[in-house]
Amino acid sequence: MEVELKQLIALNARQTKEQTRAFVKECPLQEYDALTRSPRLKQMAERINSTADDEQQRKLKSWLPFRCPHYTQFRDDYRDREHIVAESFTWQTCIDIDDPELVEKANEMSERLDIEVGGKWQGLMLHKDYSIRRKLHIDIRLPIGMTVPEAQREYCKALGVACDTSCFTPERFIYISPADFEIYRTDGWYAQLSEEEVAARRKAYTDRGLSIDGRTEDGSFFDPGDDGDIVIPSAPSVIPSVVEESHEISPQGRDDSPTKFPQEFKGVPYTSIICEYWRRTGGEPSEGERNKRLHQLAANLRAICDNSEEWLLEVMPNFKLSVQEMKSIIHSACKEPTKGSRLIDQIVSALEMGISSDEIEDAEAVAAETGVKVNVKALPIGLKESLAGVPVSMHMPVLCGVLPIAAAYADQVQIEYCDGNLQHLGLMSIIRGEQASNKSVVKNAVDVWKRQFDEEDALARKREEEWKERKKGRKANEKAPEDPKVLIRMVPVTVSCSTLLKRFKNAQGHTIYSFGEELDTLRKTNGAGSWSSKYDIYRLSFDKGEWGQDYNSDAAESGVVKVAYNWTMLGTNGAMRKCFKSDNIENGLSSRILVAEMPDSSFSKMPKFGRRSAEDEAKIQEAVTRLRSFSGLVDTPRLRKAIEEWVEQKRVEAAKDIDHVKDTYRKRAAVIGFRCGVIFHLLEGRSTEGRLLPKGRKKDKESKQCLDFALMMADYCLMEQIKTFGEALQSQYVDASEECQRYGANHSVFDQLAPTFTIDDLRALKRGYCSETAMRMIISRWMRDGWISKTDRHHWSKRQVSSAAENVTK
Repeated sequence: MEVELKQLIALNARQTKEQTRAFVKECPLQEYDALTRSPRLKQMAERINSTADDEQQRKLKSWLPFRCPHYTQFRDDYRDREHIVAESFTWQTCIDIDDPELVEKANEMSERLDIEVGGKWQGLMLHKDYSIRRKLHIDIRLPIGMTVPEAQREYCKALGVACDTSCFTPERFIYISPADFEIYRTDGWYAQLSEEEVAARRKAYTDRGLSIDGRTEDGSFFDPGDDGDIVIPSAPSVIPSVVEESHEISPQGRDDSPTKFPQEFKGVPYTSIICEYWRRTGGEPSEGERNKRLHQLAANLRAICDNSEEWLLEVMPNFKLSVQEMKSIIHSACKEPTKGSRLIDQIVSALEMGISSDEIEDAEAVAAETGVKVNVKALPIGLKESLAGVPVSMHMPVLCGVLPIAAAYADQVQIEYCDGNLQHLGLMSIIRGEQASNKSVVKNAVDVWKRQFDEEDALARKREEEWKERKKGRKANEKAPEDPKVLIRMVPVTVSCSTLLKRFKNAQGHTIYSFGEELDTLRKTNGAGSWSSKYDIYRLSFDKGEWGQDYNSDAAESGVVKVAYNWTMLGTNGAMRKCFKSDNIENGLSSRILVAEMPDSSFSKMPKFGRRSAEDEAKIQEAVTRLRSFSGLVDTPRLRKAIEEWVEQKRVEAAKDIDHVKDTYRKRAAVIGFRCGVIFHLLEGRSTEGRLLPKGRKKDKESKQCLDFALMMADYCLMEQIKTFGEALQSQYVDASEECQRYGANHSVFDQLAPTFTIDDLRALKRGYCSETAMRMIISRWMRDGWISKTDRHHWSKRQVSSAAENVTK
């Protein structure tokens, strides 16, 4: 049984004369939420922003409700330092960005810090909102051992903004904005920490001679100032990188003076690169080997510092060596013949992707085989944690396995596709692989994702069983109890059509989801009779089509419904071939399936799996909650444009090669990639459709990472569909041995034709596997697209089209 999360906050609603600025009261966080949604607060915000008079703005602002970021209790509800209840310390603080020109920079940087793998601030952002006057508030969890001023100074330095020392006061308050101004929130905001964690945090303070909430004898938080020594005692949960970057707290002794050179390479901090270098080379140097080890580091690191001695001196740790000694070491390293560093290249590639550098070779092998490379670091909440402990070679199968259930949670969302039609997030995936190919890694991820469905369905099924018992036990003349029509979201893949129809009728507009561990089980149950119509249901569910059945008997379910049904299946390659014979390939079902392939495990060593932490699982649940919170139309113009260009590029490739399989599968592969991109966008928390925006704030756009992810999924989907179904679909056109090849532009039929050609030349290249009608249709399309022109009755001339085809991707 899960313990309910307790969230308390100190509030002043400013609704009575007695609620002066000295008044504050501990309340459940729900009261804060109700306050932010109140019409009164929204009206006050509009009044403040409608006046240009600063004095009038300040007067109106003074009547705004407020919250306290540092404590939830003050004795006698009186907000001052003497009345603080130290035991109610929140272990969090609020960063205030007042400079309008720095707001968006800080907003973007806070997102990067929160997702930076191994970064000191990873996962510590709790809440973020705009103030009524368009300033920014960022609430963060304090790293263990750091006081409020220490954390504020370090975090502002990481943001690249000046620190506001007025934010250090224990009794500080923050004016509350309407709910529409909220940007981000985690479940941990104002959450009461466990007794064990609180004890560890208090001990970290008392070991430094501070109070249990990090204050000194005068009641203020301990603040060493800009030049003070921040001494953080060792504690089990101290984030390691808290003591890696600052001169004051780093055992490596990096100089913390203003920097002249970039502190990142390809978006990866040099501190992270150096930290990983030490890990790969036996740890940080001990006394007696510092000169040699630092010389080796400089010799490797100069490859990404333009061989600049000044740059190296700025980014390298000194381990208490003098500046002169460091200059001598670096000068000696830079005198050696210039060469690249394979080790540094591997480290940078790994850190860019968010994986261990030990796995980079596996990642490159997977990329060479599949044409895709998953950048774990760029993935949003939920998807990133789904890959925790998963070998690189299995990243795509796991992603393809969880995306359908993620889409099912976001079932209240509508999206506009490139053709102008509205769609829902319908996804179906099959993860195929030979026996004992570790397909269970997908199940483990889906199990975490479906917890909320399972918990809700357990209660619904209990109600349904109780109704059945009452119905069964009623007397002959007694009226049957009313059907509760419960909403059940998770159904087994073996569900009958009649039961499935009932679930659809009671779905209340929601998407139903199934997970099947054996595709062969699905094939056997769907093989004959009315069960075989489930294949029709699968096809219809892709675009929320209508399906139904009518029976005279009351015992059978009748009706017509909109089908919203997502699922994930695991199966062997043999079961895949049996399930998708020619009818299920040619009727369009195959093009609606997102197929993923487990890595070939023949004669390979046993893979090593890690475990998801409780924090990883909590992040996935947070992602689920986030997806369920969205409703209405989510507009993604940048994503539409990217997918439209992609599908046009594939059309050009297919047309040049008369590749009917690619031309068929490219269309729905684009739709699938688009829908995956929308899920990424929602999980990023960047979409704001369906919610009012703060005045003057523009709607968040889809990120570049979102576009890259959508295109990656479209490419992977197309490749796997061609590889899995291509031979059966196109056997009447081309030799099956050639069909599964992914032609590049340089090897297309069009490029192999002479500058002037006849239909006989085209026929020879197609080796008789293309009908006369099909060849003439292709020639007609080439002419329509301006690729060729007719010179006489039997000859055509090629025009310069390569540049036009290439521009499709730009």
